[in-house]
Amino acid sequence: MGFSRIREALLAMIIGAVAVAGDSEYYGAQPLAKLSMHKASIAIDGKAQVRATPELLGLKGEDIEWVKVDLQNANPTTDDWIGVFSPSKFNSSTCPEVVGDIKDQLPLICTAPIKYQFANYSNADYAKTGNASLMLQLINQRADFSFALFSGGFQNPKLVAVSNAVSFSNPKAPVYPRLAQGKSWDEMTITWTSGYNDNEAFPFVEWGPEGGPQTRSSAGTLTFSRNSMCGAPARTFGWRHPGYIHTSFLKDLWPNAIYTYKLGHQLLDGTYVWSKKYSFKASPYPGQDSLQRVIIFGDMGKAERDGSNEYSNYQPGSLNTTDQLIKDLNNIDIVFHIGDITYANGYISQWDQFTSQIEPIASAVPYMIASGNHERDWHGTGSFYDTDDSGGECGVLAETMFYVPAENRAKFWYSTDFGMFRFCIADTEHDWREGTEQYKFIEHCLATVDRQKQPWLIFAAHRVLGYSSGFNYALEGSFAEPMGRESLQKLWQKYRVDLAFYGHVHNYERSCPIYQNQCVNSEKSHYSGTMNGTIHVVVGGGGSHLSPFTDLKTYWSIFQDFDYGFVKLTAFNHSSLLFEYKKSSDGKVYDSFTISRDYRDVLACVHDSCSPTTLAS
Repeated sequence: MGFSRIREALLAMIIGAVAVAGDSEYYGAQPLAKLSMHKASIAIDGKAQVRATPELLGLKGEDIEWVKVDLQNANPTTDDWIGVFSPSKFNSSTCPEVVGDIKDQLPLICTAPIKYQFANYSNADYAKTGNASLMLQLINQRADFSFALFSGGFQNPKLVAVSNAVSFSNPKAPVYPRLAQGKSWDEMTITWTSGYNDNEAFPFVEWGPEGGPQTRSSAGTLTFSRNSMCGAPARTFGWRHPGYIHTSFLKDLWPNAIYTYKLGHQLLDGTYVWSKKYSFKASPYPGQDSLQRVIIFGDMGKAERDGSNEYSNYQPGSLNTTDQLIKDLNNIDIVFHIGDITYANGYISQWDQFTSQIEPIASAVPYMIASGNHERDWHGTGSFYDTDDSGGECGVLAETMFYVPAENRAKFWYSTDFGMFRFCIADTEHDWREGTEQYKFIEHCLATVDRQKQPWLIFAAHRVLGYSSGFNYALEGSFAEPMGRESLQKLWQKYRVDLAFYGHVHNYERSCPIYQNQCVNSEKSHYSGTMNGTIHVVVGGGGSHLSPFTDLKTYWSIFQDFDYGFVKLTAFNHSSLLFEYKKSSDGKVYDSFTISRDYRDVLACVHDSCSPTTLAS
């Protein structure tokens, strides 16, 4: 068999394995992309009815409510489905002059629903009776909702009936706060979403020590338009106004102090709109000796608790990860979600859904993110990989919806200090190779940490720049992103990086302490003494459909798990660290090890870690 035929056979193996495993890096990960809205036609049937109750939601300030949707259809079929649209009016009168690449005629429906469900989801005899009731969960998203009945399945949808409108009592209310570390250790940022532009209301945070005097800090406001998007579907059927994104900077915090806060908007008439009350614990001083607990994972995405929008197994993964973190929130101090945040892939409404999902976590502890291919990559926009993985978002959503302490959020690399930890977060969607701007940042981040004060040095990025036994990397023969460790391993070694974390591959894997493809320590459960290599960890099982491992056995791979999960790091003091891998399904520990190390062990010279010495005296 010639080389070309061998390659074709291997590619067929990839496609087959991906189809089975559902690897979102190669298969469409956005359920809304299954709907061919550009083919939708109007087939209103006067005998069909859709009714949603209650019509007014959030009467007690709730941001999440359940709605009952009753439908009757004289001509039911098994592929009928209900789409939830917001705003409630979604016909051609709301379309822009040009939508997407459709040249022959404008579509009759110019937006995708925010979620969908089969009519027979909880009504097995719907196709016989034409009667069904669905319970659907809505979140406050700045506009009203309607529920549309379609026949013709997903590929040839025909609009049969539309319900009454449903809305929240204040659709513009401030919602879904996201905490993040500021540019200094004693600064916390709070980002949230509302329907109020700054010409309608003044955004601020009212905050202060728990039980103490409260003060107010103003917030800045950002948004973006359809023209900010780089391509379809973000510019076309996936577009939905993102609302207004506000960020306030809370400064001069006392280390480890508890603070309470409320989001506020002062309207032009002098009245106020408030969120509910939240609280957080301020970050420890860099080098502070205290119990510090860190969560790390990638590739989580979002899921719907009502069972809608489901076809890629997100519900057990994404929701279980979220729920386990909420359950253990009193034992978590900071979270790192290292890329592939929502898998919105150009369907803007899904960012609201995601920030609602993580609100119990992100409102209480810093929720730090990294940029992944599903946030940034788009043809001809400067991303290192020329793919369409972002669905036309080209980084705009991630850069606006979340704050990170980067000098330029369009270049999504940054450092942050948390007590005894220094985190260096890279952006694999921009060039990291030696001589680049990002490479210089990475070296500066690693070089400027005082290891006597901050012994735990962590590198994190989305794509695997270190080691992975994932099927596709193994097929390439690289077992990592090409040019990854070749460019960076001398920095990891020189500056003695303890742990390097990656997502992108949707599974869990831990390597031995390694340098130049060689295990430099034979231990598996406890590491002590001289620090002589970096442990690389793939922790991409946050929620997106899982990625298979190769059948090849790699000598550097200590532990593998084809399941959903996350990592927890617990620093007890300057010389003792506990690493735990937990499954999202039950929160139990399935892989762990400890590190015991003193400062002299970090200073000790090993291969390529120390500068040349001199005999001069």
